[in-house]
Amino acid sequence: MSTLTLIRTNSDHTDFRKLVKLLDHDLAVRDGEDHAFYAQFNKVDAIKEVVVAYQDEIPVACGAIKPFSEKEAEVKRMFVHPDYRKQGIAAKVLNELENWAAELGFFACVLETGKKQPEAISLYQKVGYRITPNYGQYIGVDNSVCMLKSLK
Repeated sequence: MSTLTLIRTNSDHTDFRKLVKLLDHDLAVRDGEDHAFYAQFNKVDAIKEVVVAYQDEIPVACGAIKPFSEKEAEVKRMFVHPDYRKQGIAAKVLNELENWAAELGFFACVLETGKKQPEAISLYQKVGYRITPNYGQYIGVDNSVCMLKSLK
């Protein structure tokens, strides 16, 4: 029986950086010409709250949170390696991030995903996120889907 292990770390973690490279490649393919716009908002330098998931010691998924406002954390860099999708790993990473956000005193999580990531939208809705008006740099961006989940 395989074992899933989640670790809390930061953006300097080698396995996180490797997974983010795969994520960026996937997004470049999906987003096409829009990729450069989104990439500018997805820098990973100095993110203090990162979760990396290991399946039998192999790094298979990641996610991060960073402060968005005094009361909200923003979920960033969610990714599951294609070979490990549809096993519930993303939901476990997200749950760990939400628990961490709550421990840090945040009342909600916000996130932005794209219309070209329907599986991500489906996951977020399944675990309680609701679509909200686009925020910040995503206002007026047709491909962006912004979501929010209360933690309390």
